[in-house]
Amino acid sequence: MNSQKLKAVRRLRRKRHVRRKITGTADRPRLTVFRSSKHIYAQLIDDVAGRTLASASSKVKKAEQAAFGYGGNIKAATAVGKKLAEAAKAVGITKVAFDRGHYKYHGRVKALADGAREGGLQF
Repeated sequence: MNSQKLKAVRRLRRKRHVRRKITGTADRPRLTVFRSSKHIYAQLIDDVAGRTLASASSKVKKAEQAAFGYGGNIKAATAVGKKLAEAAKAVGITKVAFDRGHYKYHGRVKALADGAREGGLQF
């Protein structure tokens, strides 16, 4: 097996290990995180209905970029967490189940979670 394929298989295994325990409902949706090298994205997902309830990302227009700075850093991740918490409150959501995917709970992923907690979401 070549190394890239092996790496993808291991990533998928870690992702499934985390997701096995977490399901999103309308009352307590799943807060899922996607982290790229340049940006970070977060969504609140109701797995029962199969729909996204709210989302936020560091990918913003030039005018809004002052609040985020560079999209791939901890400052931007914290801002995305707060932005997602505001969007969740607008929909009437206060409790979520955090799904870190295959990422370690460290750095930008942790900063996003902390920002969401500061914004008023309960994990």
